[in-house]
Amino acid sequence: MPTYEYECPQCSARFEMRQGFTEDTSATCPRCGSEAIRIFWPVPIIFKGSGFYVTDSRNKPESSPLKGSTKKAKTIKEGG
Repeated sequence: MPTYEYECPQCSARFEMRQGFTEDTSATCPRCGSEAIRIFWPVPIIFKGSGFYVTDSRNKPESSPLKGSTKKAKTIKEGG
């Protein structure tokens, strides 16, 4: 069963409750008895290893077709 964190808007008490997925999500504050609000926290994501960056997933070409070319472009002369 997952553990959820709640905060009471009346007395600012924070507490945790274990609740199943099918159970009611409402909770009462153990200190004052008022309705508590569930607190949501962002999930931390840690990327480890290679393959997470653009430079990791691409092969570096040995030579570019434009850089190693020795052919010269021909110019077309207009007129006569």
